[in-house]
Amino acid sequence: MTATSSPSPSSSAVWAFATAACVKLLLVPTYRSTDFDVHRYWLALTHALPARQWYTDASSVWTLDYPPFFAYFSRLLALPAPLVDASLVSIPVSDAPPFAHLLYLRLTVAFSDLLLLASVLLLARDARRRRRPSLALLLVLWSPALIAVDHVHFQYNGFLMGLLLLSLHFLEQGRDLAGGVVFAALLCSKHLFLVAAPVYFVYLFRHFCCGRGVVRGVGRLVLMGAAVAAVFIAAFAPFVYYYGQVRELDRLIQF
Repeated sequence: MTATSSPSPSSSAVWAFATAACVKLLLVPTYRSTDFDVHRYWLALTHALPARQWYTDASSVWTLDYPPFFAYFSRLLALPAPLVDASLVSIPVSDAPPFAHLLYLRLTVAFSDLLLLASVLLLARDARRRRRPSLALLLVLWSPALIAVDHVHFQYNGFLMGLLLLSLHFLEQGRDLAGGVVFAALLCSKHLFLVAAPVYFVYLFRHFCCGRGVVRGVGRLVLMGAAVAAVFIAAFAPFVYYYGQVRELDRLIQF
């Protein structure tokens, strides 16, 4: 008898993701919190209004209070919405949304989780090359917190966690500049990840800048700073350009 080979981390991750996706589909009609109304309004806001009004519109109590890259992400998710129901992305939003609205937003959460799967697959490949256990990565796909918060309470934290894991993959590969840029993009998507910024700064400073001589080290520090600054400029500059929106953006850094 020939011994059966154990499944690869990649195939295990795909199966774990597919199984979790089926569970999430079963949870579509379950409880939803006010975050469903928040993100439904943000889809309508970013689709129906020009960007200069995203942070100043007051037609709803659910004002946009995430950084600009998440606003662009909402805009992207809203593009196919008129094919399902034009009222889904019209302002003002309806007080009693039909089931199609709930189904559409639940599916956008599940679809955006593909970034989480891709990042887990990349890290699983890294773990296999370094002969490290990758069970923890598989458990990320089945995280009760992601299922309960993203697919019941309603959030897009799976997509954001995918960005974080993608950044860690680049760091694992020794591509520190790419890892720093992706983490900067994450900060421009949800400011709560600022809690990890000091850890990133210390790691990148020691691993990317130190131990390479003063001149080369300073040059790398300037390069990393310029790359991160470019990400923030790309995210915030269009909104800072419009008069009065600096004050609106101030609330994004308030926890």
